[in-house]
Amino acid sequence: MTPKSGIADWIKRALKDEPPRSKSLIVTIFGDSIVPQASGIWLSELIELLKPFSVNERLVRTSAFRLAEEGWLESQREGRRSRYSLTPSGKQRVEHAYHRIYDPPPQHWKGMWTIVILSKTGNQIANRAELRRELEWEGFGILAPGIAVHPCADPATLNEVLERLHLTGSVMVLQARDLDTVPSLSASALGAECWNLGELASLYKRFLTRFRTALPLLGQGADSQTSFIVQTLLIHSFRRVVLHDPRLPAALLPEAWPGHVAYDLCREIYLRTFEQANHYLAENLDGGSGGPLAPTKEFYNRLGGLAQ
Repeated sequence: MTPKSGIADWIKRALKDEPPRSKSLIVTIFGDSIVPQASGIWLSELIELLKPFSVNERLVRTSAFRLAEEGWLESQREGRRSRYSLTPSGKQRVEHAYHRIYDPPPQHWKGMWTIVILSKTGNQIANRAELRRELEWEGFGILAPGIAVHPCADPATLNEVLERLHLTGSVMVLQARDLDTVPSLSASALGAECWNLGELASLYKRFLTRFRTALPLLGQGADSQTSFIVQTLLIHSFRRVVLHDPRLPAALLPEAWPGHVAYDLCREIYLRTFEQANHYLAENLDGGSGGPLAPTKEFYNRLGGLAQ
């Protein structure tokens, strides 16, 4: 079996076993391929990019329309053609996800916690439940009713969440560390109490099982389209896991944490695909003119650094 036929068979199995949802797949393609290198994409180009994933034209049109309704995408018409790009709020969502997907897992920790506390009157806040959802999405653990904690919270992101929910004057945000002179619950025990690390570990192991078999098949036989497909499936699957990961420092995680192995595997596969995948994009964007893409600096900084 040649490398090319081997990876082609792997792609067929992957699409059959876990067919990606079209809306989510479009978000993956925008976040991984379009936003870092181009201002937008023609609908006809998006249709062509999704064909290898068994997503037909009607479904692409419907999905793009729904993403526009949900505030992810906006379109501009030129004659009969439509060009899609991310809305400002869509860009903000992608930027929030960017570092969680592409940055290395945090290792070192100074022992400082960020704590968000709702006062007793906070129980009357109409969007209290929405605040909890947003904090959990940003990786916070719920320590007790009205108290959320995180060891590596990003202050700018937290401030943006509170401003968006109009809660900047309704919660207390503190930073605290353990008292060395008082025996207390260990950080690792608190991590297990606040976050479902067992379920997350299972998701990472499933990712590893799936993509470890692709790695040895990615040789010189993988053409540009194949590289684009594998890279997109890779980030699509990794994104679905890592966006549920609170990104805890090593001190709060069990030994042999599979998330670190999954990141290394994702990086290794990405390094083998991104150049050919970019060739495929250059050939298929802007009407197939093959014009050069304009990757941002952040594009080359992802996953610990890509060779320019």
